[in-house]
Amino acid sequence: MDKQKILIIEDDGFLASIYAQKLEVEGFQPTLATNGEDGIRLAQKDRPALILLDLMLPKMNGFEALEALKREPATADIPILVLTNLGQRQDVERCLALGAAGYIIKAHALPHETIAKIKAILQ
Repeated sequence: MDKQKILIIEDDGFLASIYAQKLEVEGFQPTLATNGEDGIRLAQKDRPALILLDLMLPKMNGFEALEALKREPATADIPILVLTNLGQRQDVERCLALGAAGYIIKAHALPHETIAKIKAILQ
C-alpha cells in the first residue's frame, strides 16, 4: 500500500524535521515546504492526504496559503491542519472559517498528539 503523503509547510527547519521523522515512523510520507508559495506548488503537484500548515511563513503567510489552497479546485478537498504559535481566538476562528480541518498551538501540543490528530482527520 502506498504511504499517505503529508505536506509540512513550516519555516522552522528543526521543528519540520521533528515532525517529518515522527510521520515517517508512523508510516506516512512527509514532504516539506519552507514557505507558503512552495507549499501551494507542492500541494498542487503531490496532492497530499493532509497538509500541516504553519501561519507565520515567509513569502506568503499561512492564512493566505490556506485561502489559496481552499480556493483552488485541485487542492480544495485536502484537509489542512494548522500548527502554529498564534493562539488568539480570532486566528483560530479565521482558520476554521477558511476551511482548516483543525488548529493546534505548537506550545500546547507534543508531536505525538499532533500525529494522533492527523490520524483522526484522515480516518
